[in-house]
Amino acid sequence: MSFHSGEIRVQIQAGVREEAQSLGSVITSNIKPSAQEFLRTQQLAVSSTVDTNNRVWASLLTGKPGFLQVLNMQTIQIHATLIQTDPLYQNLYSNNDIGLLVIDLANRKRVRLNGQAEVHQETIKVQIQQAFFNCPKYIQVRHIQKTVTDLQEEPEACVRDDLSEANQLWITQADTFFIASYYQEGGADASHRGGFPGFVQVVNSNKLVFPDYSGNNLFQTFGNLIMNPNSGLLFIDFAQGHTLQLSGQAKIIWDLDRLIEFAGAQRLVEFDIEQVLEIRNATSLCWRFGEYSPVNPYIEIKS
Repeated sequence: MSFHSGEIRVQIQAGVREEAQSLGSVITSNIKPSAQEFLRTQQLAVSSTVDTNNRVWASLLTGKPGFLQVLNMQTIQIHATLIQTDPLYQNLYSNNDIGLLVIDLANRKRVRLNGQAEVHQETIKVQIQQAFFNCPKYIQVRHIQKTVTDLQEEPEACVRDDLSEANQLWITQADTFFIASYYQEGGADASHRGGFPGFVQVVNSNKLVFPDYSGNNLFQTFGNLIMNPNSGLLFIDFAQGHTLQLSGQAKIIWDLDRLIEFAGAQRLVEFDIEQVLEIRNATSLCWRFGEYSPVNPYIEIKS
């Protein structure tokens, strides 16, 4: 695995360049048998794509087990439940780079897949360039309570330039979100972030701040962000199947004085919101909360 210039810059600044080089071998261009078996049973994925205005979006993909079909060691086909109001499919017509995070919340397992996509009607075929398992850190256990059905309430979309009060409350109560990033040299990437409720702070209706905890030290997300701040966030209402997608710009904060406010933070990210897409009834899947990750850093909520 060779890292692009942005990833190397962040690895050096974080002081983990040698460790990253030794760990890079876990990333391959082949979907290993263990990953193939994992993909065949999953029902939840998050994608990273880029629109014609170079905005980056994180999108929800769900389906019945088998909606992620492994065609061979370097190719998968996605038969996801199509959300008409989501920009995913339209984005891929103009830029075929795609990042995928496939996650099993109940068992705290996740696989990242990055590559190039071809859209065929309502299916997406992805030629894999990077594939690897991620560690289980910061994943809150959730169990599927309601499965994907062909009949579900019609999705309702609302587009805004900033967060409503209800959106802000949603975010401050969230324990999980997903982040999409993109850099032409490295492609698109989708990743998971988790913590106790309150770990994402709403500064105002157009700005969020969240911590970056200790991870795998490969820094694919941050490597992209340092080269291209355009990025996307996805919050899921796991109990009701609604989604909140934010597209904007991310800035990495290394200032030690500011880290004091966030227990366990190694860095911070300031996210300036440019567009908000809220979709009600985005999926018929619903999850029941199980337990928080045992490695979540404790946070103190200010009154």
